[in-house]
Amino acid sequence: MLDWSTCGVVEQKPDVASGAWVFRGTRVPVHALFENIEGGATVDQFLEWFPGVTREQVEAVLDHAARSLHPA
Repeated sequence: MLDWSTCGVVEQKPDVASGAWVFRGTRVPVHALFENIEGGATVDQFLEWFPGVTREQVEAVLDHAARSLHPA
């Protein structure tokens, strides 16, 4: 499991999205990005469907996940 606490573009609050990790300043769960990509969506589509999320946030989350899978 990824440690999202070290990724600055996400946050976790008990009263937001049932405590799931969300993109900071939104109610969009991080797992929604991965579910949509796995379903064949592009990053541009995701950003269109979830306008509160920025491209920088998505890139940071994807980078964090990649670094977590392949630590230096």
